[in-house]
Amino acid sequence: MIGTLTPVLSANWGAPQSWKYDAYVKQGGYEGAKKALKMPPADVVGLVKDAGLRGRGGAGFPTGVKWSFVPQDNPNPKYLVVNGDESEPGTCKDMPLLLASPHTLVEGIVISAYAINCHLAFVYIRGEVLHVHRRVQQAVKEAYDKGWLGKDIQGSGYDLDIIVHAGAGAYICGEETALLDSLEGRRGQPRLRPPFPAVEGLYASPTVINNVESIATVPSILANGKEWFQSMGTEKSKGFTIYSLSGHVARPGQYEAPLGITLRKLLELAGGVRDGHELKYWTPGGSSTPMLTPEHLDVPLDYEGLAAAGSMMGTKALQIFDETTSVVRTTLRWVEFYKHESCGKCTPCREGTWWLVQLLRQFEAGTAPEGGVDKLLDVAGIVNGKSFCALAGGACACVTSAVKHFREEFELGYTTPAWEAFPYERSALFAMDSLGGRA
Repeated sequence: MIGTLTPVLSANWGAPQSWKYDAYVKQGGYEGAKKALKMPPADVVGLVKDAGLRGRGGAGFPTGVKWSFVPQDNPNPKYLVVNGDESEPGTCKDMPLLLASPHTLVEGIVISAYAINCHLAFVYIRGEVLHVHRRVQQAVKEAYDKGWLGKDIQGSGYDLDIIVHAGAGAYICGEETALLDSLEGRRGQPRLRPPFPAVEGLYASPTVINNVESIATVPSILANGKEWFQSMGTEKSKGFTIYSLSGHVARPGQYEAPLGITLRKLLELAGGVRDGHELKYWTPGGSSTPMLTPEHLDVPLDYEGLAAAGSMMGTKALQIFDETTSVVRTTLRWVEFYKHESCGKCTPCREGTWWLVQLLRQFEAGTAPEGGVDKLLDVAGIVNGKSFCALAGGACACVTSAVKHFREEFELGYTTPAWEAFPYERSALFAMDSLGGRA
């Protein structure tokens, strides 16, 4: 395993006006698209499949395999939808990428759409990040002006249009079928599958839905080849990815590294846990992935390594918490988020997340009844795996993993408020002065 950072997606982030077309081309931009447009579409699909690129949105499904599911004999149009909703707590990789280098995504869309015989692509961006939405729109306009979008792209005979769509700020729209409903102008709610989007997705037509980072990685594979991509990562998790470090870490930010790097190594690169403190627990891929502890510092951060440790890659949002933090409070805040963001379509999620919040509030206040931990786990067990989508499962993962590693801290909630056992001001990243500003 390569043990150093491997800037590819982030290689040009520090360049002057890196988001502009000319700056992107100066760094080698659109070379991958030039190669792709000279290849048969099926060969582009085969190259991405052979390279071993797996979806960077959380599930890790092979990208080229997903593309190959699109039935080319279907008379309906084929659509490519890029999921830029990125609402998972702790996740902050796609927005910096789109802000710093939106043309990386645009080039990836050109290649990916060409590969699946698609002539209309959509970029779905969370509505709150207006500055990112505007920057992607500007990059799309530049691509039209330079002949990379529209009719007869670069004289290849291939036509492609891109629509940049702003969502309305619903976490549930990060789920791919809820995203499709939102794009069609309906309330974002998960669909029952089958049919799957590859067969009957947007407007009941064959649709590929990929994460921003997945599509943005494609140009580098076309430009440098599958062997280059396979030289990074692990046997089953190839390539590089962006890890987002936040929380009680000296230098939070984005760290692009080969899949399989460990948190111990990333913490070294990030200056470690904040001075005078030590790691207590962490999430490997956002709040919906089961939390881990210092004993997992050397677990490879890839799909197989984290699964073996009882967690999952998710969005590679590494949230770091030191010994001052209350696990009860953290878990409650996460589950409050999931309760608020539940679309309400299915009973287990709508009612189950509400009950989890009520129970966790008792633990935080030190008023939980004896045996309350077992009741908490019982409710999580009833909810988990019973909903239309993975939202309820993520909420339950917060709870069950927290109790697994810190049961005694929950049992303390029978008598002692969490704010007494772990004063919240100690875990704050900054203090407030008398006027309400940072001290």
